[in-house]
Amino acid sequence: MEKGMSETEYQNSDLNQEQEAIDIRRSQTDPEAFKPLYEKYFKKIFLFTLRRVNEKEIARDITQQVFLKALNSIRKFQLRGLPFSAWLFRIAVNECNDYFRKTKKARLITIDEQVTESLFEEMMADNRLDELNAKLPAILKTLSPVELQLIEFRFFEQRSFREIGLLLDLTETYAKVKTYRALDKMKNRFLNDKI
Repeated sequence: MEKGMSETEYQNSDLNQEQEAIDIRRSQTDPEAFKPLYEKYFKKIFLFTLRRVNEKEIARDITQQVFLKALNSIRKFQLRGLPFSAWLFRIAVNECNDYFRKTKKARLITIDEQVTESLFEEMMADNRLDELNAKLPAILKTLSPVELQLIEFRFFEQRSFREIGLLLDLTETYAKVKTYRALDKMKNRFLNDKI
């Protein structure tokens, strides 16, 4: 890392992006060259997965599947200006969805006060935060899997609409539209007690 740079600045620097592109190209012909990409993104993908499944062993298994699929498909990956991490996160989303489909387990979402406040600001103008805190888990259970992912990405993980679009293979505008539709649905359920 260059002196005086934060980790985020370093990760986004041109030098780092060039090295990542080199690592990707090398990985497409030599599986051993995938190691730097694995090491760079393993923790991020693991934490992303752990937030969804809430069990370390399962999160490790899913994370390993993500990287196995990435390694097996790296030849198909094309550098088009989209971050490599978005491709990995998209694989992780699909693997988590597959896990929930196969096991028929319900998604668990950890709700902290900051998330509730952020959602409250988007949903409400009056002072009913305590009521929303009590009803939010039930409201979230009424959302479709895609709607839940949109809300989770935007408010629980503070992702931009651009990132959400990349993760779900949507345009930035459509990601925003779908997110606000999900919020409207949540607001209606909250205000009309349709839980």
